[in-house]
Amino acid sequence: MALQTRQAYALLLVAGDALATAAAWIAAYGLRMTGFPVPVDKGVPPFGEYLLVVPLAVGVSLLAFRSANLYRPRPDSGALRDATRVVRATLLAAVLLVAAMFFLSRFEYSRGVVAYFVLLHPGAVLLGRAGARRAVGALRARGILAARRALVLGAGRRGQDIVDSLRRRSALGVEPIGYCDDRASRASRSPRGLPVLGPVADAPAVIAREKVDEVYVTIPLRDWPAIEQALERLSEEVVDVRLVADVGGGATLRASSGDLDGLPIVSLRDTPLARGWNRAAKRALDFAGSAALLVVLSPLLLAVAIAVKLGSKGPLFYRQERMGLDGRVFSMAKFRSMRADAEKETGAVWARKDDPRRTRLGAFLRKANLDELPQLWNVLVGHMSLVGPRPERPVFIEQFRKTIPRYMLRHKVKAGITGWAQVNGWRGNTSLRKRIQYDLWYIENWSLGLDLKVLVLTLLRGFGSPNAY
Repeated sequence: MALQTRQAYALLLVAGDALATAAAWIAAYGLRMTGFPVPVDKGVPPFGEYLLVVPLAVGVSLLAFRSANLYRPRPDSGALRDATRVVRATLLAAVLLVAAMFFLSRFEYSRGVVAYFVLLHPGAVLLGRAGARRAVGALRARGILAARRALVLGAGRRGQDIVDSLRRRSALGVEPIGYCDDRASRASRSPRGLPVLGPVADAPAVIAREKVDEVYVTIPLRDWPAIEQALERLSEEVVDVRLVADVGGGATLRASSGDLDGLPIVSLRDTPLARGWNRAAKRALDFAGSAALLVVLSPLLLAVAIAVKLGSKGPLFYRQERMGLDGRVFSMAKFRSMRADAEKETGAVWARKDDPRRTRLGAFLRKANLDELPQLWNVLVGHMSLVGPRPERPVFIEQFRKTIPRYMLRHKVKAGITGWAQVNGWRGNTSLRKRIQYDLWYIENWSLGLDLKVLVLTLLRGFGSPNAY
């Protein structure tokens, strides 16, 4: 699978900023020690002492840039605004660096070097970021990076402005592929060179056919009923939905807002995990945690595997298709707890209390949640997370998405081995609507601290649940 453009752009920005910061600090030392314009009258200090500051300078700079949201690729307006944000962040980095050097070192560093660094740092970072944009463009041109495909609802002036802006901000990695519009004929119009793919009512079918990742709703506010109908149709789709409207300062939706070349945008489905640093931190926790647990629990895994093979005929693992992040289907592994032919006659059905399809050992494994342990491998390879909404089978999802409001929003994050709903008792044969309520609360309020809390509560509450069968 090709790397997403936004992810690659964020990684290149981090790498470029680190290199630019290191280069600016080393260049500042070199310029000051040449004695221009102020001569060096106390001798040239050892370069090694200044080289030791490079990791510190990089660290505080990346921290300052993150606090300024410079690693969240977003459609801000123009190079001037980007440069202003970078300058502010580099000034904050300089303050943090001076404070850190004062508290952490006995060596007296040259104020001239610090002054040169303050002057050189913004330019070096801006040059690095320009290089990152060019690198992303080159990688996209060679097909190494994948762009997110965008559908625009509304082929009027606002919709065409969005297409123009997305094309100008190519580093965002969003490629407009066409419009859905009730007033424009497919044959008679191709605004901005893009086809009208059908009326707004056909948007779900177009999303599925064209593999759309993002939808920009640009229907005029005077047609609010049409906007409501469009959003209702999109509620069953796993896509990012962004409302583009003349809301100005009156936006009261509980959502994030921004702009694309000056055009106000309200993101209706923004979560903390949509941000690059948060996603990277969660992935780091998942990778380290799953790897450690696989090592620590390897004797238990081996014992369960032997017991399953000796207890009944059939494969060691039971694999099911489950739906995860962005609606992608993956193969989830469990220790087999039922007969090998359990669904041969019935097809896909939910497990129930005293399920006759379970093996004798399987009843214990399910009660103690030991059948879920192989999913640590799914976490390690990136299909799942340690914490998140429990994944469901696609055949059931087709039923739930039509009857339970906002059900598909749970797929905006990776599925988890355990979750906020599960540690609060909503698992097994309990209210599905209540479970979705807890899942969505987790998605909207995610933090690493919340993940750690869920993991601790899983250890305390997760075993011997009356609803685990």
